[in-house]
Amino acid sequence: MKRFFKPIEKEGSAKKPSLSPSKQGGEIGEAQQEEDIKKEPLKFVTWNANSLLLRVKNNWPQFSNFVSNLDPDVIAIQEVRMPAAGSKGAPKNPAELKDDTSSSREEKQILMRALSRPPFGNYHIWWSLADSKYAGTALLVKKCFRPIKVSFSLDGTVSKHEPDGRVILAEFETVRVLNTYAPNNGWKEEENSFQRRRKWDKRLLEFVVQLSDKPLIWCGDLNVSHEDIDVSHPEFFSAAKMNGYVPPNKEDCGQPGFTLAERKRFGAILKEYRGKRMRIDYFVVSDKLKNRIIACEMHGHGIELEGFFGSDHCPVSLHLSLSKECNEAN
Repeated sequence: MKRFFKPIEKEGSAKKPSLSPSKQGGEIGEAQQEEDIKKEPLKFVTWNANSLLLRVKNNWPQFSNFVSNLDPDVIAIQEVRMPAAGSKGAPKNPAELKDDTSSSREEKQILMRALSRPPFGNYHIWWSLADSKYAGTALLVKKCFRPIKVSFSLDGTVSKHEPDGRVILAEFETVRVLNTYAPNNGWKEEENSFQRRRKWDKRLLEFVVQLSDKPLIWCGDLNVSHEDIDVSHPEFFSAAKMNGYVPPNKEDCGQPGFTLAERKRFGAILKEYRGKRMRIDYFVVSDKLKNRIIACEMHGHGIELEGFFGSDHCPVSLHLSLSKECNEAN
């Protein structure tokens, strides 16, 4: 595998969108002219927002400009950090934003107002949220694309959400798009974080192996750096400790996200893709898609975090060429 750093050429601003509300759930069944429906998305962005509400309050004009210029078909967001709907002590609805208190209503209004304006009003939005302001993912898909199904767990169940809202899976006619926010490995075995991450990696591998009928685009904050080239100081991160603690298993030593155990498990998953990937925020694609990659670009740089839009992660984009099937249909 190799890293793909060819920059994407800007293609101008997005058209002014309609402001109809987003649709939640599994099957997509709203009325829309068939001639307006496109079969497969080609341009994707993934971004760990590190609190979407904070980005709306502090960095939204810049991020809106970025989206308008790049004009992606799909936007995958991690670390939304908005709580799921449901009052205290009641069951939560991870597909909806909390609005049962005055403060949560105000925060929801601020967020949804921003997402109803150009260019975001041109997208359907799906949420998978944690019970508190922690983790959570969102998926924005242009309204001219109609997913066959949107689900929220690695077992593909529409109504079931992964704990902390870590998964959104959208199935289109020719491809699946998986947005994940992987759990952090943590520093200590006794805090069960190692076990949680091992279980996550095992389930991800099983998911990749079993779901092979369509090409898969897996993106998000995967919380792992695969090789030395993916970190600035490999020796430092390999030897990192928290308060002098050394895990019993040597392969669990080091900075979470760069331990040998995590890197090996991630390598095993990548072998099932044989795709292209980069850094900690990744696009990993099925082998069937590798020849259709036009460009994959990181949009932030420098110690000043230019292009990060207030987050500690920069957006990463992927651009594919049209599939043979869609070309023939046209």
